[in-house]
Amino acid sequence: MFPDMLHVMKLAVGVRDVGHLRALQQARAEATPPLRHFTRNAPRRADEILDGGSLYWVIGGTLLVRQRILRIAPDQWDDGSACTAFWLDPALVALVPRAVKPFQGWRYLAPQAAPDDLASRPNAVGEEALPAALREALQALCLL
Repeated sequence: MFPDMLHVMKLAVGVRDVGHLRALQQARAEATPPLRHFTRNAPRRADEILDGGSLYWVIGGTLLVRQRILRIAPDQWDDGSACTAFWLDPALVALVPRAVKPFQGWRYLAPQAAPDDLASRPNAVGEEALPAALREALQALCLL
């Protein structure tokens, strides 16, 4: 981890699960490469984000996956108006799930506040040890 690194946390609005996010991003990248996520506001701390930061996706109220942010650049919406694009690594890295309260837009996420990658916890127990699909189903039923 880099000392000045910073992450971004974003709600995946309308996304049902990680597989749905993957499918949406694949279709978007095929239609207009490279894979980018568009946002209205440019981060003022872009240099810190580009120093190894990731976009942490909140799906159904839970931080579930992250993607490395490769570049942050000015771009345009389909109607030609200005926006900012986060260029993303297509690899989705599973996280130790963590519930997050709703918010609008995106938020900075300090490295020490970010959940661990699931792969870094091979001896997970309890909720963490459940297969992702089962965990998501139980969360949808408010059982986790």
